[in-house]
Amino acid sequence: MDILVIGSGGREHAIVRKLRESPKTGKLYCVPGNGGIACDAECAPVGAMDKEGVLAFAKEHKVDFVFVAPDDPLAAGMADFLEAAGFPCFGPNAKAAEIESSKVFSKNLMKKYGIPTAEYEVFSDQGAALSYIRERGKYPVVIKADGLALGKGVIIAQNEGEAGAALRSMMEDKVFGESGSRVVVEEFLTGPEATVLAFTDGKTLYPMASSMDHKQACDGDKGPNTGGMGTVSPNPAYTEEMAKRCMEEIFLPTVKAMNAQGRKFKGCLYFGLMLTPDGPKVIEYNCRFGDPETQVVLPRLQTDFVDIITAVAEERLGDLEIKWSDKACACVVMASGGYPGSYRKGLEIAGLDEKGQVPGMPEVTVYHAGTKREDGKFYTNGGRVLGLTALGDTLEEALDTAYGAVEKVRFDGAMYRRDIGRRKL
Repeated sequence: MDILVIGSGGREHAIVRKLRESPKTGKLYCVPGNGGIACDAECAPVGAMDKEGVLAFAKEHKVDFVFVAPDDPLAAGMADFLEAAGFPCFGPNAKAAEIESSKVFSKNLMKKYGIPTAEYEVFSDQGAALSYIRERGKYPVVIKADGLALGKGVIIAQNEGEAGAALRSMMEDKVFGESGSRVVVEEFLTGPEATVLAFTDGKTLYPMASSMDHKQACDGDKGPNTGGMGTVSPNPAYTEEMAKRCMEEIFLPTVKAMNAQGRKFKGCLYFGLMLTPDGPKVIEYNCRFGDPETQVVLPRLQTDFVDIITAVAEERLGDLEIKWSDKACACVVMASGGYPGSYRKGLEIAGLDEKGQVPGMPEVTVYHAGTKREDGKFYTNGGRVLGLTALGDTLEEALDTAYGAVEKVRFDGAMYRRDIGRRKL
């Protein structure tokens, strides 16, 4: 099969590299891709949101299958558009993708169908939201922009002043654009966090290996929220007993709820969970593979990836058995200095070979997130630049190997957390 992947980040690089492992993959394309992805697939400067451009590319290259990876094109109906033109896709249609593209929709869905989540209220008026927070008087309080915000539309306010500032930035200053026109104000949950991605064709659901993301920019979970600074898999807090509860109380009820709403979900359904003293609760849903969770989950997948994605598209996922490696996996993100705020681009990256990998360390995979390649050299081209990933017999071994690779890669102002996975050891 000739396959086209849509997207340009570390997640897409992990997807491309996993697809390359399958003997069923023919030509592999990625639009727009990035400097590292270009070493593993043919890339072209077609925007991920450019429906007509993507369709023209798919027709010109006679691709057999399209993998729509990011949230924005899924929410905008990219899968609907391509399937209507005769190209089978991995990724939900726009109606199903609303489980991520609208926090209000997803919270109301959970309330209606009894899926455990934090208590919440929805506001489109800044003053009313602040009055509600003031009356409750419980801090910290979580404030979420309704729409998509590159994984950064959540602010945890420690007091009334911070809550007011968060509401102003979202609703008045529009730091997340129209995504902040409505906000969800919800209770702050405590407990270990876990991410579980799941393959589903709307009938069958197979959870993937669990993972743990590190969202804050700095060590000790300090600093601003980011798209993710590193991940480990499996998540040590996610026990077999917890997995069973999540399947019965959250995963299957969510698939049934979406079907009841006429929004059959086919693709990767992401469950962001808080394992509270009262049991597991949903923090958020995503309608696609997480980034950088994908970078530690897919390396552990042993079943042919092409078999899975085609089974999802053809609604025969129940015919497959999906197997996972017992090894642990760790990913450390190297980001541009200043991320998630303003940062420089175009800085040369030292320590990589011509394929964008760390020479002499075949046990490490470098997933490129924000890079470009010119004249055989790699340069920074985004906030999160690289994800250095390693497998190991233990989590400690995987982390030691990944951090060993980080020490060999350099660019001006590079920042990374030194405590990924450490609080679990």
